[in-house]
Amino acid sequence: MTKDTKLAVLIDGDNIPSKYIKEMMEEITKYGTPTIKRIYGDWTNPRVSKWKEVLLETAITPVQQYSYTSGKNATDSAMIIDAMDILYSDKVDGFCLVSSDSDFTKLATRLREAGMQVYGIGEKKTPNPFIVACDKFIYLEILHSEEDKGDKGKTQKRQVDKITPAVLRLLKNSVADAADEDGWAFMGDVGKLILKKQPNFDSRNFGFEKLTPLFSSLSKQFEIDARTQAGGKFKVIYVRNK
Repeated sequence: MTKDTKLAVLIDGDNIPSKYIKEMMEEITKYGTPTIKRIYGDWTNPRVSKWKEVLLETAITPVQQYSYTSGKNATDSAMIIDAMDILYSDKVDGFCLVSSDSDFTKLATRLREAGMQVYGIGEKKTPNPFIVACDKFIYLEILHSEEDKGDKGKTQKRQVDKITPAVLRLLKNSVADAADEDGWAFMGDVGKLILKKQPNFDSRNFGFEKLTPLFSSLSKQFEIDARTQAGGKFKVIYVRNK
């Protein structure tokens, strides 16, 4: 996706903390231009009052959904209906669904079936069915700065995931699958393949801003080769299993 790609950003206001909004919108611009930005919730409920403070700063349109019987279900229905209306309007090239709720799994699947690129954003508690239904899923926790103020004002370190044997197998298998006859794989192809296998994979989950430093940190398992392209202006990164 390029920055000219038009995205519809639909946010489940009942399910996502407002503290993530600025970093979240900055993250979304990496994948396209958010031309439609809507957030759904019962704005008469004091529980979502914190959102009101940031909506004007980010130009997100609040959509009122009264809690008739279940506010959560009402919000989900409104988001799904709007998403389908937007899909058939042909105004966007992709969607960004912001929620930690598995109820949007079917919506993500349907949008991808229609040829849309679907990005999911939610907290680490998000159920796996919704995660794997997206092309890419981004955890909100990694979008915060390395050190954040906790609820009591104390500075807290961002929690970093460990590289488990399962993660290592994913990396090694992806390198092998993308490799040429000599075992070398273009890092860009490896990254795309990893996301197809595991949409919530992100080097930032492990404390690395990019994929190459993550592989470089595993020097016992991988070999890195920075090759100069024709003209000598840029280097292309290749990786090989040891």
